[in-house]
Amino acid sequence: MAHAKNHDYHILPPSLWPLLAAVGAFVMLFGAVLWMHGSGPWMGLMGLVLVLYVMFGWWSEMVTESRVGDHTPVVVIGLRYGFLLFIMSEVMFFAAWFWTFFKHALYPMGPLSPIQDGVWPPAGIETFDPWHLPIINTLILLCSGAAATWAHHALVHENNRKDLKTGLMLAIGLGVLFTIFQAYEYSHAAFGFAGNIYGASFFMATGFHGFHVIIGTIFLTVCLLRAYAGDFTPNKHVGFEAAAWYWHFVDVVWLFLFAAIYVWGQ
Repeated sequence: MAHAKNHDYHILPPSLWPLLAAVGAFVMLFGAVLWMHGSGPWMGLMGLVLVLYVMFGWWSEMVTESRVGDHTPVVVIGLRYGFLLFIMSEVMFFAAWFWTFFKHALYPMGPLSPIQDGVWPPAGIETFDPWHLPIINTLILLCSGAAATWAHHALVHENNRKDLKTGLMLAIGLGVLFTIFQAYEYSHAAFGFAGNIYGASFFMATGFHGFHVIIGTIFLTVCLLRAYAGDFTPNKHVGFEAAAWYWHFVDVVWLFLFAAIYVWGQ
């Protein structure tokens, strides 16, 4: 047959998803800029809705491709490499926030800078005690990562779907608890985002990490729903594997944040 498939790659048909994703991202970011200039949030929200629609539709198609057998071993390797590259890009993203924190902590600006450095944290800043709520949140997130690892082990090594679901539910619940505690911590901060470099660095680094925790929680929730739908086998679970990798990345970043910002930088 002239058009018979004689390779293991999955050739995608023409798709509107990339174009819609680009349009949605542009409208969302342009609308956010207009919102900052007092034009209202509606254009940005329209772009956000389009981006969410593209995410749902595009990833739904990928799930369908997996179910019909298009994700061959060669395709799965490509998906894994792609996700690893994405995590590497996220590492560089957080490196920027660590860079600015260490720069200002080691060489704090003062009235006589650069002749004479200032103090760190800046005068008047009351930092968090790392051995109260921050250490509790650290333990919560580490336990959540352990639950995700348990779920992965139950699937891959035992094909135990009950423990897979239980581990995912525990990981999700602890992730939600982490977010609640961080919101409580933010509400009791003795400093704000604006007006000082410590607050700006603190909220940008921990805030973006908190955003990643929310994304990871959603990621694991989707995996739980797929597990209830009968997806994932010991040999075919790249979606869950990506979620577990992402969750462990979130764990590691938090350990560095806790050690650098809460303990060393106070």
